Amino acid sequence: MMANMLSGSALMDGALLLVAANSKVPQPQTKEHLLALQILGIKQIVIVQNKVDLISHKDALSNYSEITKFVKGTKAASSPIIPISAQSSLNMDALIGAIEETIETPVRDESSDTVMHVLRSFDINKPGTKIKNLRGGVIGGSITQGKLSVGDEIEIKPGIINPKKKSYQSIQTEIVSLGTGAGIVDEVKSGGLVAIGTKLDPSLSTSDSLIGSVVGKPGTLPENSTEAKLKISLFDTAVGSAGETKVVPVKVGELLRISVGTAPVPASVKKVKSDNIEVEFRRPVCLFDKGSVALSRRIAERWRLIGAGIVG
Repeated sequence: MMANMLSGSALMDGALLLVAANSKVPQPQTKEHLLALQILGIKQIVIVQNKVDLISHKDALSNYSEITKFVKGTKAASSPIIPISAQSSLNMDALIGAIEETIETPVRDESSDTVMHVLRSFDINKPGTKIKNLRGGVIGGSITQGKLSVGDEIEIKPGIINPKKKSYQSIQTEIVSLGTGAGIVDEVKSGGLVAIGTKLDPSLSTSDSLIGSVVGKPGTLPENSTEAKLKISLFDTAVGSAGETKVVPVKVGELLRISVGTAPVPASVKKVKSDNIEVEFRRPVCLFDKGSVALSRRIAERWRLIGAGIVG
């Protein structure tokens, strides 16, 4: 669940923090998600107090009080708390209003080089489709800057492994269709989700194999990186672990999982100097200077969020 949340955070303008009104606050996952929002710098938050139809008015007020105490001193301290029942569609108009008022749509830069983070990729052909009827691979994600049009040439990084060179090489292809929640369009701009139909061999995009990739116009994306310098900040305790597991300093030789955009990538720590570290990724990544990353450590056989870093 946390891996999904960290992957999606690269595309978020804001967030809804969901709390069950019939449970004590905070639940472990609620605490985990709020800490993640904190470290990833997401400030536009609406708190959703769900399932109020299952409890009394008095208990709903008590739960509301628990929520306000929980978020005190965090980025969500001034966030609106909206009581709802998703099951019975209670107060949904108030929730929509709070989203509109709290989560502002940023001014999108259409003139900058296009950057799209890939969240999904798949083969839309049914088994047994004749070769002449095969359609190219589809990639889905969100454009964070720039725009794309049908007919554009695009580059996908880090790409695929070149067996001869035993290294990754980027993929170039052409856009043949663009799909959004509004239907099939000729052009898409920053914001929202988009599905891009391409001329890619569908075997390259099957089963989400391109998740974590970055899409842009040819020659505009950063070169693939296998190493990075990070300025890191660590939590006091690991997020999501049983009990209060203290986060000890990062050590040379340690294996971390670093979430770069929508890509969780294993990396070995090569150097540590105070809050600056150097890491070597197990596979190439498309890394943007000054970009934010999330750090996870293996604790009790599971990856747990321990902090974040800035590239550069």
